[in-house]
Amino acid sequence: MFYRLSRLVCGTLFRLLWRPTVEGREHIPGSGPLIVASNHLSFIDSIIIPLAVPRKVVFLAKAEYWEGRSPLSWPRRLFVVAFDAVPVRREQQRDAQQSLDLAREVLARGDAFGIYPEGTRSRDGRLYRGRTGVGWLALAAGAPVLPVGLVGTNEVQPIGAKVPRVRRVTVRFGEPVLPGDYAGLPPGRARREITDEVMDRVAKLSGQDRALAYNERPAAS
Repeated sequence: MFYRLSRLVCGTLFRLLWRPTVEGREHIPGSGPLIVASNHLSFIDSIIIPLAVPRKVVFLAKAEYWEGRSPLSWPRRLFVVAFDAVPVRREQQRDAQQSLDLAREVLARGDAFGIYPEGTRSRDGRLYRGRTGVGWLALAAGAPVLPVGLVGTNEVQPIGAKVPRVRRVTVRFGEPVLPGDYAGLPPGRARREITDEVMDRVAKLSGQDRALAYNERPAAS
């Protein structure tokens, strides 16, 4: 009930403030496990995608969002709770596998799971190489991967900005990548090829320049 109410309120604000253009909704399966793989430009991506997809999409979110107690932390905390985000820590390698295991549980329920194959937000607007966790998850869960290209979310809430701005955004959905098409390949190669195909489709949808390297989180100051 709380999720539906949150979606109704936030969806109304979404349409009024950001006047989104949403393309390719016909590519979204109406039921069954689904991996929603998107480029990542802003914190607000994890709010815009669930509002643009006509079914529930679960994202992982940093555990720190639940732990903050300052007034500035309340809006983010409210959003991650309202959209049923799953808290996870990301400091160590084992945390990455824990994230994938949590994602697999979401998919096992037949729900949609949102993931950013780049691993973290792009700070320069380029699309970075995808990490193969999305390929592993698609093969392990037997779930199709829906590519998403977001345009303009970096203008709504640039990195470092505390308050979202009023800007128009575009959300584009492409044809899903099907893990069954890679079933005859060795596991490592299948994971890599699924991931690369997903990122190729995201690039076409978002129009971003490509970066050959992986995106790395900035070192803590």
